[in-house]
Amino acid sequence: MTIQEKVHASVLAVAVAALSLSTWAPRAGAAAPVVTLKVGFCSSSLTSAVVPFAVATKLGWFAQEGIAVDLVPVPGSGDCVRNVATRELDFSLPSVEPLAIARIEGMRAKIYYTAYQGNIYGLAVPAESPIKKVGDLKGKTIGVTAMSSGGVIVARAEAAAAGLDPEKDITIVVAGEAAKAAALVRSKQVDALSLFDTQYALVDNAGVKVRMLDDQTVARYPSNGFLALEDALKSRRRQAVALARGYAMGTVFALANTEAGVRILYEVYPQTRPTGKDEATAVRDDTKVLLARADKWSLEKWGIKRWGENSEKNYAAYVDFMLKWGIIKQKVDAKDLVTNELIDEINTFDPKAIAAETKSYKPGG
Repeated sequence: MTIQEKVHASVLAVAVAALSLSTWAPRAGAAAPVVTLKVGFCSSSLTSAVVPFAVATKLGWFAQEGIAVDLVPVPGSGDCVRNVATRELDFSLPSVEPLAIARIEGMRAKIYYTAYQGNIYGLAVPAESPIKKVGDLKGKTIGVTAMSSGGVIVARAEAAAAGLDPEKDITIVVAGEAAKAAALVRSKQVDALSLFDTQYALVDNAGVKVRMLDDQTVARYPSNGFLALEDALKSRRRQAVALARGYAMGTVFALANTEAGVRILYEVYPQTRPTGKDEATAVRDDTKVLLARADKWSLEKWGIKRWGENSEKNYAAYVDFMLKWGIIKQKVDAKDLVTNELIDEINTFDPKAIAAETKSYKPGG
């Protein structure tokens, strides 16, 4: 019986009122000793964007594959890439810009699963700001989560694309995340922010309304994906596939039942539960944060058919953009940044079966 047939058979066998671990039969190798993988999440703190990891942990999908995930918050994508290079992390989930830079410097690593098909970064200003376009940022201060964040690279590239000198015409400072960034905007210590989608939702939750500048070009390019050294993709292939497959299944769950995903998040990573809020308000706010990421997970919008598929065409277009505006100093072949070698194996699950049962999931199921 194929994996898909097992899924369908178990779906029929399990009551639709609850989602149990038996719905997804263990795969070959499930009895193997559990190996803990250190995986970098490229933000200083865990947010509702890690719901797919929480779901795959809670529902036993990682354990069935013989892995456990130690999710490590890392200040930014630059650090995520460096820590994979030094083998402090087994895998990480960075944006592609620092990988392109590191590849030129000799790092042999690739993104093997694109998690966010659209770019999560972008420039925003307070809703009432007179700034209307990127070119209006001349002489302004832009806040980022960390100097190792992809937001730094994107801010400089967007400034250059708008005809500004990113070294002279803008000032980039660390604004931190969520409430800290909101406070700096509120006190007018920064004129704009270069954060990412879920952080903007958190800023909004903190009471500061922002407006995205709509003349940006980076939004259509791919963003973060699972990164591993090339030798690890050979020697640890099964673990790489297990990590990405569990994440993909967790993504399907999150898209089908966002609120349940947030509640599972609080169970698995209790530090993500907001303080000073009642349960209903916390779930509502974090559901909004999660939905800010949802369209970057979608497939059809970005011309993708398989979960995690790496569009060489889209990456090549982004490489051209990075080269044109000085993010990288020489051309990089998209084939040196991404690989689809593991995608077929990652996609050996039935998304429709997961989504159908997920919609009826209840806390404690």
